[in-house]
Amino acid sequence: MRLPRIFGKKRGHRRTGSQIWGTVGDAAFHAALLLAGFIFGGLLVSGVAVPEWRINHDYLPARCTVVGKRIERRVADRPPGAWHAALLLRYETDGTAREAWAWPGPAAGGGDRGQAVRRLAAWPLGGEVPGWYDPAAPGTVVLQRGYNWWMWLLALLLPGALTAFGGAGLLRAARRWGKSEEHRAASAGLPELLDPVAQRPRASQGHPAVPCCDDLVNSPGTILRYRLPIESPENWTLLGFGLFALLWNAVLTVLAVQAGLDLLGGRRDWLLFALLLPFALVGIAGIAVFIRGIVLASAVGTTQLEIADHPLRPGGSYGLMLAQAGSGEFRELSLSLELEERATFRQGTDTRSERAVVWRQPIHVWQDVQLSPGTRFEAHATVRVPAAAMHSFASEHNSVRWMLVVHGTPARWPAFQRVFPLVVFPPTAGAAEVSP
Repeated sequence: MRLPRIFGKKRGHRRTGSQIWGTVGDAAFHAALLLAGFIFGGLLVSGVAVPEWRINHDYLPARCTVVGKRIERRVADRPPGAWHAALLLRYETDGTAREAWAWPGPAAGGGDRGQAVRRLAAWPLGGEVPGWYDPAAPGTVVLQRGYNWWMWLLALLLPGALTAFGGAGLLRAARRWGKSEEHRAASAGLPELLDPVAQRPRASQGHPAVPCCDDLVNSPGTILRYRLPIESPENWTLLGFGLFALLWNAVLTVLAVQAGLDLLGGRRDWLLFALLLPFALVGIAGIAVFIRGIVLASAVGTTQLEIADHPLRPGGSYGLMLAQAGSGEFRELSLSLELEERATFRQGTDTRSERAVVWRQPIHVWQDVQLSPGTRFEAHATVRVPAAAMHSFASEHNSVRWMLVVHGTPARWPAFQRVFPLVVFPPTAGAAEVSP
C-alpha cells in the first residue's frame, strides 16, 4: 500500500504532489472556517441575542423604588476602569420583597468618576422607576429594554460569512474527492441556471437552431413598429457600484453609531476609530464612483432604436429610427450592423467564453450633433441584411449573433457604445422582404 505524497515538485507544467492531500488540506481549512462561524455565531447568540430576547419578551414588569446609589468600575468596559452609576432597587415579586442592584442604562456610565457622580443626581432616593425582573431568577432586574441592532448585525454578518465560505469550500472538496482532473473537467460544476455551458437557448418555432425573438418584439415603438431592447453593460456596472456603496456604507454607519455612543459615554475605543478611517475612505470612494456613473449616464442620455419589422431575413431592407437624448455636443454618432460569433468551452476546470466581431457594415454616421436639454436627436436610416448572410444561430457552446451598435463620442464625456440585439431568420423562397 502506497501512502499519498505529502510534498511534491514541479516537472515542466505538471506537479507531482498528491491531489488527496491537497483536497484534505482544502477541506480542513474550510472546515476550520465553518467551525469558527458556528462558534462565533453561538457565542453572539448566547451572549447577546438570547439575553436581549428574554429581557424584551420574558421579563415581567415591576415597580421599583430607589433605596441606594453608588458608583462602580466594570472590568469589561473599554477602556477598563470606566465609572458607572448603579442603583439599589426594592421591588416585589409574588408578594416577596426583594432588593437588587441595576444600571440605569448607557447614559449612566462609561466616563470618569466626576461624571458618574453627577449622573447619580438624576435618580433621587425614594423615587420610583419602572423595571423588569427575570421570573426564572427574581433577583435579576433591569431598567431598560430594547435591542443593540449593531450587535445583531454583527451576529448575522460575521458568522454568516464564515459559515457560507466554509460550507461552500467543504461541498467543493467533497465533490472533488476521488475524482481525476479529467472527471472534474467533464462534470458540470454549477447548476444549469448558473453554468453558461449547460444552458440551452430557447429556439424559435419551426427553426430549431435559431434563437427565439419574443423578447425583442414585446415593446412597440413610437414611430416604427418595434422598439429594440438594449444590452448595455454600463447599467449592470452602475448597479454593482450602487449595491457595493449601499452595503459598505451601511456597515460603516453601524460602526460609526457605535463609536458615537462610546464617545457620549466617555469611552474611546481606539481600535474602532482606527478601523473607521479606512472604512470611511472606501465608503466615500464607492459613493463617488456611483455618483460619477449616474452623472455620466444622465449627461450622455438614453439611446433608443426602433425598427420597422422583426425578425429580419437575408436580403431584406428595414427602416430604423435612432433617438438619442442628453445635452451638449456629440462629435459623432454612428450606427452599424455587426455579426458576432461566440464560443463557450471548458479549459480544464474553468469555463471560458470567447467572442469576436467577424463582420461589420456601417449604416450611417452623424457629425457634430448638438442636443438641448428636454429634447432628443432623432434620425432615420435603413439597414440592409446581405442576401448571403448567415442566419442567427445558438447552441450550447456556439452562437452567431446579429446586432445593431450605436457608437457615440460626446464632446465632454467618455465615448460609449450601445448594443441592440437582432434575430435573422433563414431566407425564404421568393423575393427578399422589404420594409420601408
